Amino acid sequence: MDTQRLPVERFAAADKPAKWIGKRIRNLTKPTKVKEALSGTWLGHPVHPLLTDVSIGTWTSAVLLDWLGGDDAEPGADRLVLAGLAASAPTIAAGWNDWADAEPASDAVRRVGLVHAAFNATGVALMASSLAARAAGDRGRGRLLALVGIGAVTGGGWLGGHLTYAKAVGVDQTVFERYPEDWTPALADAALGEAESRKVELNGVDILLARWHGEVYALANTCVHRGGPLDEGELNDGCVTCPWHQSTFRLSDGQLERGPGPYPQPSLETRIKDGSIEVRVPP
Repeated sequence: MDTQRLPVERFAAADKPAKWIGKRIRNLTKPTKVKEALSGTWLGHPVHPLLTDVSIGTWTSAVLLDWLGGDDAEPGADRLVLAGLAASAPTIAAGWNDWADAEPASDAVRRVGLVHAAFNATGVALMASSLAARAAGDRGRGRLLALVGIGAVTGGGWLGGHLTYAKAVGVDQTVFERYPEDWTPALADAALGEAESRKVELNGVDILLARWHGEVYALANTCVHRGGPLDEGELNDGCVTCPWHQSTFRLSDGQLERGPGPYPQPSLETRIKDGSIEVRVPP
């Protein structure tokens, strides 16, 4: 039994609208500088979790000031609610971008992510209503709306944690793979032609072998971004592009040429010995 499975993960009725929404988000962003910005390619880490801390932190502080700070704390609480609302826009955009890239791998991520977004949207709406009530002089109503709002955001945060820690959204998909530390035969040299790539399995781990301009390169075959199979991608200009979300990595060292992936691809050393391509982890 999967103890990490939530009831919402069985909610198949959400799939049709979720797929429709996800497809349109991917069409809007595609591999562009905007998508790289939302994915955290520039940061070397997904940017959405970092942004969530701003809204959650400011709203939590506002609620504490509301209930514990007294009359003198009211202006500060109001400004904190406003700051959290300002930060919510890029946070929402980054979250929708990450969620849309769950395709084509996971029904669970699709379903939980949609509910996660609903909780957070409710929280944002309540915080906006709280700010409006404060501006109208109805501070008691504003305080209550903010309290309920932070509750909704907390529920959304719990689901976000489930997506990260139980479903590995945003996690380097190769982090638990173990590659040969000693020179290990992987493929006959004659079996790999120029500008060709092949997937080989070594000790249960898939490795991508590719020959470009006469040199043989080896990378983890599992894309670090969402686990796509690099052997099904295209080779071009000394790089390989993942077929799922078009993250592009240099064959020579696995460095990222284009996002949305925020991490480099694990790279292995290669050599030709006795007609065989051998690979190992760099010492």
